[in-house]
Amino acid sequence: MMRKTPGITHVATTDLSELLDPGTEPRQDLPGFDPEFVDFPDYIIRITDRIWHDRDVELIHRYYAPDCIVHTQAGTVIGVDPVLSGTKATMVSFPDRRLEADNVIWSQEPPMPGSPNPVFYSSHLITSKMTNTGESEFGPATDKRIRVITIADCLCRDNAIFEEWLVRDYAAILAQMDLDIDATARKFAAADRAMGLDLVSLHAANHARVRAGEHRDPGLSDWSGWAREVLPALWEDGADATLRGLYDFRVGARFPWGRDLYGPDDVGDVIRAVKTAMPDLRVCVDHVCAVPYLGGAVDVAVRWSLAGHHTGDGWLGDATGLPVYILGMSQFRVIRGRIREEVTVWDDFAVRRMIEAGRDA
Repeated sequence: MMRKTPGITHVATTDLSELLDPGTEPRQDLPGFDPEFVDFPDYIIRITDRIWHDRDVELIHRYYAPDCIVHTQAGTVIGVDPVLSGTKATMVSFPDRRLEADNVIWSQEPPMPGSPNPVFYSSHLITSKMTNTGESEFGPATDKRIRVITIADCLCRDNAIFEEWLVRDYAAILAQMDLDIDATARKFAAADRAMGLDLVSLHAANHARVRAGEHRDPGLSDWSGWAREVLPALWEDGADATLRGLYDFRVGARFPWGRDLYGPDDVGDVIRAVKTAMPDLRVCVDHVCAVPYLGGAVDVAVRWSLAGHHTGDGWLGDATGLPVYILGMSQFRVIRGRIREEVTVWDDFAVRRMIEAGRDA
């Protein structure tokens, strides 16, 4: 009797032993990818495992395009060499770092210039556990044990990542290292000025685009319309009644600074803190993809941009009036039309670094 071909790998409900040993039977057509990968989630999971857990960092040259582009809150880098050097530096600072795959939400998209093959997009939610036993960009080793959330969104084709958007909760890392985030932000801002780097100017075009309401999401997902309604309702409205309508009353949510929230009221406290600091904030949806979860539930990944002016005291300290741009990512688990689980990440440290540079100027 012929064995039925398994469905495409569902990362959120599959044991690690199966993720790393998926067999050899193809589950999806992947033109241009190595035949060993049975489907696209398998590609994302296993190349991450080989680079980070097998410590085979030179594989970055194989799985990243030579001219790859990586976007972060602190700026954009081009080329595979910065990816390689950054990975090596992190391994020195945190030699035991693990990247555990909480979820991969993905989509297949039309070809783009450069190849006739389709493009695959992944939103990879990662929990890392690590110990700071080596010197890092933040200073000498602290020997602190750290847990942090990262979301990496990647555009892939022909067996390589050619563009990536990366957000990590650096505020949580600094807090667990017992470092003062504002003092550290001032230190980095001073170094930025010495190098002629201005994060406000760097994100000026992004800020203007979001203020003008220009979404970048191509609308390929059935959930694009949902995201374009929900994200502005959360961030631009944020009223208690709005949040109660969007969230399940039992919602569990994780936000920057390692916050573990429960209920729409907890989420509302965080959103109101951001809105108080930037009363004129606007949000745009830059990409949406979704995969089924269990039953009627759906996992939805949204990459988004937020822009406003720092005219309110509180979350970011005394108001500076500076234009602020935030690169954010969220993964939502939607059950019966309401958000039951959420992970939202942005780099709060880099945002403060931007503010402190402007404050000193």
